[in-house]
Amino acid sequence: MNEEQFKQNYKKAVDHMKTNEQMKKRVEQSLNTQHQGPKRQRKPLYIAASVVIAASIGLAAPSVWQQFNGPAAPTPQVAAVTPGASVDPIVIPKMELPSSQGKGAMADMMQLVVYGGNVYTQSPTLLEGANALNLRGEKLGTTTGGINELSGQDKYTELASNIGEADIYAVNGYDKDFRIMSYTEIDGQVYAQLFDKNNGITIGTGADLIGKLHLEGNIASAQWETFDSWNNGLQQLQPLAATDGSLDSFISSLNAAKPIATSPELEENLYGKEDRKIIYLTLEDKTQVPLVLFGEGLVRYGNVPVFLEVEKGAFQSFWNSLGE
Repeated sequence: MNEEQFKQNYKKAVDHMKTNEQMKKRVEQSLNTQHQGPKRQRKPLYIAASVVIAASIGLAAPSVWQQFNGPAAPTPQVAAVTPGASVDPIVIPKMELPSSQGKGAMADMMQLVVYGGNVYTQSPTLLEGANALNLRGEKLGTTTGGINELSGQDKYTELASNIGEADIYAVNGYDKDFRIMSYTEIDGQVYAQLFDKNNGITIGTGADLIGKLHLEGNIASAQWETFDSWNNGLQQLQPLAATDGSLDSFISSLNAAKPIATSPELEENLYGKEDRKIIYLTLEDKTQVPLVLFGEGLVRYGNVPVFLEVEKGAFQSFWNSLGE
């Protein structure tokens, strides 16, 4: 599959994805406020934003991000590793704000909010507006908007964002050092979006990342999808039977998984194949967590620059239980 086919496939899949309505609204709002020229000038940014939706849940290869204005996430500070190797904890450095002379390229790539001096980016975890009120915690402030692809460091002030003006809240049940949310009501319609801080952290085991999502003992329902279904926008979601304890066992193994740092070679190998399966875990709080499983025994959450290597037997047993 060449590069152009790859981008076309992901764009087609994204167009069929059932995405958060607020996400769509924010993309449109960003286009309308940042670009006042003819419509034909807006199309490239819209396509880039659409690809980001796919990349944000870890389905699109990270290289897709780098085809548009620069990298999407900090580079983990570890040596190159391969699955099966013994690894030290992986440090994902704090996302650096652009220099006063430089361009804020990442602002053109992803939804983001600056809070507490940290950059929170669009979460892979989905939350429908109708379920957001129960998760809305204390109000933290209101975003000012104003960040775009040309913004320098002086624009990345507290509660600056590229989502326009929105009230920001803590999320009930989650540490605000990890997750916050925007919440807006327009004509009685609620638009909510989660933002995670997956930088400035150290991952020694899967629990250091997955544990923040509170999966264990908290899954209300689960579905899965083949890569072919996702890649072709078919949305052929299948229920994931958890009555035999296989899902619980897999989540437990995922928390104990070893972190594997991303590298161009590893990503090329993984994303160059189609042996991927996607599971969608709906939690008791109505959030939905997508996880991408790779046939090599690795799991990825969103675009966090780390793969989790699950114990071989546990991974294979769960992988086989999903069918073809």
